[in-house]
Amino acid sequence: MSFVLGIDTGGTYTDGVVIDRAQHRIISKAKSLTTRENLSLGITDVIHRLNFDESHKIDFIALSTTLATNAIVEGRGCEVGLITIGYTEHLNVPAKEIRSLPGGHDIRGNEKEPFDEVLAREVLESLRGKVDALAISSYLSVRNPEHEIILQRMAKEILGLHVVCAHHLTRSLGVHERSVTAILNARLIPIIEELLVSVKKSLAEKAVFAPIMIVKGDGSLMGETQAMDRPIETVLSGPAASIIGANFLAGEKNGMVLDMGGTTSDLAVLKNGMPKINKEGARVGGWLTRVEAAEIDTYGLGGDSYIQKDSQGNFKLGPRRVWPICVMTHRYPHLLEELSKIKLPRTTPLVVAQITDCYILLDFHHNGHLSEREKQIIGLLKDGPHSIFYIARALDLEVNMVDPSRLVEKGIIGQISLTPTDIMHAKGLYNDWNTAGAKAGVALLAERFNMAPVQFCDFIIEKVTERLAFACWQSLLNHEGCDFNLETNALFAYLSKKQLETQTDSLLNFHISPKLPIIGIGAPVRAYLPMLSEKLGVRLVIPEHTEVANAVGAAVGKVMEIVRIHIQPGESYSGYVLSSEWECKNFETLVEAVDYGKRFAIEKAERLARENGVTNLEVILEHRDIYADTNGIANDFYIESHIEAMGTEKSEWL
Repeated sequence: MSFVLGIDTGGTYTDGVVIDRAQHRIISKAKSLTTRENLSLGITDVIHRLNFDESHKIDFIALSTTLATNAIVEGRGCEVGLITIGYTEHLNVPAKEIRSLPGGHDIRGNEKEPFDEVLAREVLESLRGKVDALAISSYLSVRNPEHEIILQRMAKEILGLHVVCAHHLTRSLGVHERSVTAILNARLIPIIEELLVSVKKSLAEKAVFAPIMIVKGDGSLMGETQAMDRPIETVLSGPAASIIGANFLAGEKNGMVLDMGGTTSDLAVLKNGMPKINKEGARVGGWLTRVEAAEIDTYGLGGDSYIQKDSQGNFKLGPRRVWPICVMTHRYPHLLEELSKIKLPRTTPLVVAQITDCYILLDFHHNGHLSEREKQIIGLLKDGPHSIFYIARALDLEVNMVDPSRLVEKGIIGQISLTPTDIMHAKGLYNDWNTAGAKAGVALLAERFNMAPVQFCDFIIEKVTERLAFACWQSLLNHEGCDFNLETNALFAYLSKKQLETQTDSLLNFHISPKLPIIGIGAPVRAYLPMLSEKLGVRLVIPEHTEVANAVGAAVGKVMEIVRIHIQPGESYSGYVLSSEWECKNFETLVEAVDYGKRFAIEKAERLARENGVTNLEVILEHRDIYADTNGIANDFYIESHIEAMGTEKSEWL
């Protein structure tokens, strides 16, 4: 009997599962709060909670993570230098130092200019001590990678740094996007390295020494060596794992997967058991990359979204994430006492904070200039979290004179307040944390809206449902190639309101319903999706173990190593040029080029798959010749050929 340990490190929770590979059965599952300041603590805790004593039978560990995505969004990572070859135009890229060299190739793989090794050595020396890693991007290296390969070898010898070549990461044209992809990949190397070290440390404490696999953005798995070389491919790892997990748990080949997490809701369309892959590349943190990833729409709505009454007295939900009151009163019981003591007339305005706001110190070793009042707030939080009213009394100030927002923005303190997770606890739909704390928060904010607590909970559930409905409609339109925003379309907003309103005396009847079922995953979906299903008139599937679907998706994913070959006519249409990530070769005939390309692709896909742990290997080969019509004659003019070999596991998981 063999097992797989699946782990997902999300923004709020770290989930774990142990799955019996032979029986496709979940043996154990567990959840733990993600410890963002030290991921290994949360991972160690979830492994302990799994209470699985046969660690020697674990074949491998599969990890999905939001670490790479979050690091790019937050601008974290090492300092990277970029060397371009064959182009010098100004680049808006996330690199600390940029240098240029002559060289590069044309569309048929011919040299534009010779590569100057003497000048290259001088450029490399100019970067010594200034950067932590190096990215190399040569003009049309996807047609001939020779100059990138030469400079990579020299850079490793001279500087001894991690060196990333753009042609290793993508076969797509677009020199700017390839450069950005290479830079971001280089920036992420130490972050993924730290993650793997943390995971190994956690596993060693439980005597688990199996190989580690990581989920890529397309839902497939890669080994840790490849993850160290290509950490950029783990972008959107968590959402991709959720899609694979939803398919496995629900047994639905087609559907709309709605993954409602703590911070966001992710939606993707599932067809024939697989998500649609965005061939153009994922956009992360404002940067368009050439990383192929599942086509996923992300919305700032989750179980931990901030519920507020804004300065105009209107309801506001998200997109900011805060700690739920129920979670933090569970960990710090004194907070419940502080919330219970708050007495404030409903008509008394609150300018800066919500009546339910509390704060917790996150960074004990903060740097930078702080005001005296900010230092006082930090001093008060050193003994544990406190409500905004406790802080105001301790500082002898009116509550509207206390503004901790800058400390929150700098990550020095964290905010605790009312969230949809608290609503679930107050309604009795969820009971993992402190229900009394949730009810105290609901009572405080409900009174500000002049509602009874039960009425307020129902109001929040309706508002969350409305937001999810728009997300579903928008995602389906995006999937079909539409580029307009439903929420800014006045006519659609008016008509959809007729569908979503509980009671209406309107003479108009409007209904728009997805053709696909909704597959709900994530802890909050049992509370919010039944009403969504009813309003949209769509079948709802909430599978067992939905709360750990991401970890399940990691565990049941498969290695898929894809090798791509491109063939095109040579100069003046004499002969044929074959290009790949590894070489550029010339052939006299198309038959010779295609035969060589097929053999090369199969052998390379087999080797890469086996290096990533595939034993029961299957190689799927695709070959397509592209012709154009001329003078009314179909397929008369040869354009190019594409060969693709995929090495993967034969066993059927999905």
